[in-house]
Amino acid sequence: MASITAASWRALVASFLGWMFDGYETYALILVAAVALRQLLAPDQLANLPIYIGGLLAVTLVGWATGGIIAGILADYIGRKRMLMLSILWYALFTGLTAFAGGYASLLILRFLTGLGLGAEWGPGTAILGESWPAKSRGRAASVLQSAIGFGLLIASGVWLFVAPLGPAAWRYMFLIGVLPALSVLWIRTSVQDPDLWIAARERRRQARERVASGWAVRPEDRALAGFTVKQILAAPDLRRRLLLLLMLSLSTIVAWWAVSTWIPFYAGQVAARAGGNAQRAAALAGLYYNVGGILGYFVFGVLADAWGRKPTMVLYYAGAVVLVLVLFRAVQDPSVFLVVAAVNGFFTLGQFAWMPVYLPELFPTAVRGSAISLVFDVTRYLAAAGPLLAGWLIVNLGGVSAAASIIGLAYIIGLVVTPFAAPETKGRPLPA
Repeated sequence: MASITAASWRALVASFLGWMFDGYETYALILVAAVALRQLLAPDQLANLPIYIGGLLAVTLVGWATGGIIAGILADYIGRKRMLMLSILWYALFTGLTAFAGGYASLLILRFLTGLGLGAEWGPGTAILGESWPAKSRGRAASVLQSAIGFGLLIASGVWLFVAPLGPAAWRYMFLIGVLPALSVLWIRTSVQDPDLWIAARERRRQARERVASGWAVRPEDRALAGFTVKQILAAPDLRRRLLLLLMLSLSTIVAWWAVSTWIPFYAGQVAARAGGNAQRAAALAGLYYNVGGILGYFVFGVLADAWGRKPTMVLYYAGAVVLVLVLFRAVQDPSVFLVVAAVNGFFTLGQFAWMPVYLPELFPTAVRGSAISLVFDVTRYLAAAGPLLAGWLIVNLGGVSAAASIIGLAYIIGLVVTPFAAPETKGRPLPA
């Protein structure tokens, strides 16, 4: 049986750091968007503040999707480690530059460029982890990896509690702090190696290309391996069907999160204000509670996925998400109770993201793994980009966050219905070579 080696642990640490910083950069925007836009927008634009916030989230998602797809494909060709380092450097640079935005247009451009790097990190990091850990413990390791974004969100929430009182430039300081992840690249460069599985797949691709170039009779498998990774996935009927069903699951998870859960801090501030409390502090505390619940949800997902199986655990989390969205946004008005329910909501709505690093690497061959998992993780973000805009429009036109969140949160039902048919159970199985 394969053992957990030092290389396995280093792969986990490297991907964890990249994804944790990714979480910080993502949630920093969610926390400070309203504050920043009240400075950058004209007074007559503030009535439509939710729509402008939705625009920032939307361009970030479009950048995320674009960067993620490109990076996933490149990771199959140039390596997991190299692409991981490039993604971290990219998003650290443009997060830092976001601090100097002078208006809404420049903020939109910088968030798109930051999004390219945010999306680029996940695919290489997930691939390097999945290919470095043995089957028996891969689910738990992958859930630890996914929990990194929860820690990043938690760090952002904690930092904002201390930075928010520092005056009008506080939101800019949040983005300046986002330069720090670049330092992790120094350690990754010297301590992490590409997995043997990928090195072997690279060699098979090189040999296939040589056979194709030689002009001799070549097997169809060689032509496929020598070709473009995305074409290889779409040309294989079983992989194509699997990809399409997994995209439906991804759509359920990602659209609902970006269109619903990103409004929790904003809505928590409204609940607190109605009760006579401090809206800004309530927003930061809601982020903390929500992300603590999410981190616990990630860890529990991995344990259950290794014990029960991937698909039963996914069904549980989708069902929990449907219920908790309705409870949080329709049934809770007391600020203290809201924080507790936000944590339980985070357990299911944030914790469910763990199915992606746990399940996806086990469903595709090594030669196309980076491309396939990034397609599933990122393509739906183009559609998800419309989610915050739709939510912002619904908030303005339906009179509040509660109604909009309740409607869009029903997207979790898609995941509940599709999961049993999406792909085979992979608990305890080795990765496809």
